[in-house]
Amino acid sequence: MGKYLKLSPPKRGSKITVAKNGQLQVPDDPIVPFIQGEGMSANLWSPVREVLERAIHRCYANAKRLEWLEVFAGERAHTIYGPGEWLPEDTIRALQEYKVCIKGPLATPVGTSQPLDHVLRARLDLFAHVQPIRYLTGAPSPLKAPEGLDIRVYREHTEDVFCELEWKKGSPEAKQLIGLLNNDLAKKLDKTVRPDSSICIKPISATATKRLLRQALDFAVKNKRRSITFVHKASIMRHTEGFFSDWGYELARKEFGDGTVTEQEIQENDGQIPRGKVIVRDRSSNCLFQELLTNPSDYDVIATTNLNGSFVESIALAAVGSSGLAPNAFVGAKAAVFECTHGTLPKSSRGERENPSSALLCGVMLFEHLGWKDAADLVGAALAKTISEKKVTPDLATRIEGAQSLTTGDFCARIVDNFEAVHKDRVEQVLRSRAVSGVG
Repeated sequence: MGKYLKLSPPKRGSKITVAKNGQLQVPDDPIVPFIQGEGMSANLWSPVREVLERAIHRCYANAKRLEWLEVFAGERAHTIYGPGEWLPEDTIRALQEYKVCIKGPLATPVGTSQPLDHVLRARLDLFAHVQPIRYLTGAPSPLKAPEGLDIRVYREHTEDVFCELEWKKGSPEAKQLIGLLNNDLAKKLDKTVRPDSSICIKPISATATKRLLRQALDFAVKNKRRSITFVHKASIMRHTEGFFSDWGYELARKEFGDGTVTEQEIQENDGQIPRGKVIVRDRSSNCLFQELLTNPSDYDVIATTNLNGSFVESIALAAVGSSGLAPNAFVGAKAAVFECTHGTLPKSSRGERENPSSALLCGVMLFEHLGWKDAADLVGAALAKTISEKKVTPDLATRIEGAQSLTTGDFCARIVDNFEAVHKDRVEQVLRSRAVSGVG
């Protein structure tokens, strides 16, 4: 194992590795780093960890376990490593070595040039923002019928206007670029850029696009999802967002042809969808934004550019009732970080009133990433059942009529109590399914 300045890796446990073909090699006792940051206090993390460990034991007895390793960023890193050390090299190296991490959001220290979360993602080349967003029965929602909303967004996270390639009005760089455009290029297009403009560059490369779309298509095919939708504004930006969509179809045809079928091919086949095939299609961002609110059940996996993805996630999170009722992950070729969506918490709010749902769902995503589907399904179903019973933390109790307000620890304990009921429901479903199909 690697040598660290102030970290003490557990004596038990094994490292996750990545094979030459890019596939994870997951041991039965993986070492998993975690970062509390400013968005996951000990009062939240301790019961969340208990839920995750109990789920593993419930599903696998003593055959599997997690070995936790605390690594530091933000305020805790500053305290432990000293002045100016907000994101120590120890932390970067540990995530590179162990491949996964659960973390709370990090506050941006005063005087730093970039948010710590951005620096961490860049250092690890975490190019895909992956966010499952699903309505949990009983949660408060502004929609009349939010039940159909269950999507997984793959958002390219290194390009588009989020690259921050921009120059303010009147700067030498802006004047130079505007001069180039107006003198050499705009004449051919019969367009000009106003001299008093600020300028932004929007790169969309085949390299970044295809690695994001490959990850999304691979997930959709392996998990037998209904469809994958490429979201774009190709009618206006033909050579950037239009190519994003074109590259998606090209990749689906060349690398995932056995598991996919395009919407056009279905239309040419009298509307018949081949059994077991994932439908590949595209939609304009305008259409998709509306459809998420009016017809959410029509969408499954969504792959899109950085800015469009930000809008899709914001709309969908509002529809399910709260950003704190979803997880998110930043995934690269060699590492994945599962991060709570509820944002940083003031010290005065880090008590027994915190909602652990996002952290728990990050655990669900971690389990899915490890291939531990039974544990992922158990935690997700027990969390949903607990919310449907209207037994929730104070932030939700004030918005749900007749709800019982629970502390963070009691809410997590209730989720564990529901493990048995969830397991019983599943057994009954299997038995009913076998009875209907005539299987003994």
